[in-house]
Amino acid sequence: MIFYFSATGNTKWAARQICKNTGDDLLYIPDIINKHEFTLKDGESIGFCFPVHGWRPPIIVREFVRRLHISNYKDNYCYAVCTAGDTVGETIRLLEQDLSMSGITLNSSFSLIMPESYVGLPFMDVDTPQKEKQKIIDADRTLQQYINHIRAKQCGLRNLTIGRWPRINSRLIGHLFLKYLVKDTPFRVNNDKCIKCGICSSICPVHDIKGGIGTKPEWLHNGKCLTCFSCYHHCPTKAISFGSATRNKGQYWYGHKKNPTLKQPNQK
Repeated sequence: MIFYFSATGNTKWAARQICKNTGDDLLYIPDIINKHEFTLKDGESIGFCFPVHGWRPPIIVREFVRRLHISNYKDNYCYAVCTAGDTVGETIRLLEQDLSMSGITLNSSFSLIMPESYVGLPFMDVDTPQKEKQKIIDADRTLQQYINHIRAKQCGLRNLTIGRWPRINSRLIGHLFLKYLVKDTPFRVNNDKCIKCGICSSICPVHDIKGGIGTKPEWLHNGKCLTCFSCYHHCPTKAISFGSATRNKGQYWYGHKKNPTLKQPNQK
């Protein structure tokens, strides 16, 4: 059983690769956010795959994990794979705290460095095409190693790119990130560029965008926005901005190089 969350496709790709090689069920957290009871098969593994947000697990993942109840859990093998543009800080330690509330023990954890997608601060942007390509090549090779560990149910592994000052990044900066930057109020739509395709509305994992085909999108300000930037990155005309932070910045979602004209959501 693999629980995953993805916004720009990095984690979706990783989770699907794991699913393909293990045969485990793949469950997209936003689709099951109101379901808390799950039953394991005998010997079935539990996996959690998600991107790192502000050196922490995304709030949607943390809230889901804290309410999770797994029937037939008998110390089944449990692992986590988190994707990030550079470092993960104490992301896994925070996940372990959340899992403990559900009585689940994490046996192994892995971080996977993939192309950048956070563009919410002036000094943060997507990677150059060359760096993006190399990260994907390296991630594919690294993930295959992780899959071998997962299939063998190896315990005690912590293959994590923690980085410098992990506690400061995850505790202090992560707290400030959540308090001041995780919000939808800075999002704007350029009326001259918007083609009212409805992609941003359909792709929002927390249904914070009102709109559809033929309708200009509106953010609902319902307090659920994750600033995952899926709406920004998937907009085919780059009509969405996040204040001045996204000015002159690029877009990224996994697979966009192979399908440059794709206009359909790349989330689930």
